[in-house]
Amino acid sequence: MPIDLIIQLISGALGGNAAGAAAKKLDMGWLWNSIAGIVGGGLGGQLLGGILGPMLGMAGTAAKSGLDPMAILQSVLSGGVGGGALMVVASVLKGMMSKS
Repeated sequence: MPIDLIIQLISGALGGNAAGAAAKKLDMGWLWNSIAGIVGGGLGGQLLGGILGPMLGMAGTAAKSGLDPMAILQSVLSGGVGGGALMVVASVLKGMMSKS
């Protein structure tokens, strides 16, 4: 498992829990926030990595990985944002399903 994916998954879990702490009405508890965050961190890291790479001045691709500081920053940002976003989406969907 490449180091950048591990960083994205950990950042996703942290992003999911941060989003749950910031929006108390959407908080699903630390376990479900973490699970949604991990999934979102992996997906967000792959999807947002291609967008953030050029913005951070990287070589224009998401192919750069490893222990390069900019690659780590890209993985942390994309994983955290993806984790937080998916946790919010999952919480909203859960709320909509419980109302019906």
